[in-house]
Amino acid sequence: MLQNLQETTDFISEKTENFEPEIGIILGTGLGALVDDIEIRYSLMYSEIPNFPISTLEFHSGKLIFGILSGKRVVAMQGRLHYYEGYDMKQITFPVRVLKMLGIKKLFVSNASGALNPDFRKGDLMIIHDHINMQSDNPLRGKNYVELGSRFPDMCEPYSQELIAKGLEIAEKYNIRCHKGVYVSVNGPNLETRAEYRFLRIIGADAVGMSTVPEVIVANHMSLPVFAISVLTDEGFPDTLQPVSLEEILKVAEEAEPKMTTILKDLILEL
Repeated sequence: MLQNLQETTDFISEKTENFEPEIGIILGTGLGALVDDIEIRYSLMYSEIPNFPISTLEFHSGKLIFGILSGKRVVAMQGRLHYYEGYDMKQITFPVRVLKMLGIKKLFVSNASGALNPDFRKGDLMIIHDHINMQSDNPLRGKNYVELGSRFPDMCEPYSQELIAKGLEIAEKYNIRCHKGVYVSVNGPNLETRAEYRFLRIIGADAVGMSTVPEVIVANHMSLPVFAISVLTDEGFPDTLQPVSLEEILKVAEEAEPKMTTILKDLILEL
């Protein structure tokens, strides 16, 4: 892994003329338009980068974007990787390790997820303050490389409380309906049954999705502060559950994205 990481980092550094980003951004399903606000300096297709996994989803662009956002040097993953695509956890989280080696000091993560808390509604935002990992593997399983982090990393603050507080202040400033909650990550790709939604709510989750947690675990392993935000694209309320299509999820994500972009841009500006 260390050799692959170094090879990939060296390749990207050469292609971007040693552009050193301060902030890494992972853009979730239907949430790639933030790139339009970046003053782009360099753009690399995942397929061009050695050892880099390639997103198999038609609605994920698969580009690594380098540029300036809110006056800061950023690198954005326009298109993320998921366990349900067939990748293992180390492949999914390999980009996070590369971003850290490129120089990022903070990681911002976005996702589309389903609301479980009955006080939440689709189209709302949720800043993640904790998570429950229900995925069937862990990116730290196997050999540990002390050069990257501890064998048993602490997870008492997987998401930066300082960034959470600032994010909520920004949402209030712009009168954006934004909650703070617990995110549960499942394998996917199917959506949940009524019984599964009920179970996930009982164990303490406010929203459910199929990503984010592996990247956050690896970020914590490498002592990288994280801010994560969900766009709630559907409602997993067992008693009123209705079928939902990918088209509907993407439509809600597109409509809610400007609110998420506002929070991320202002938060980056304040750093």
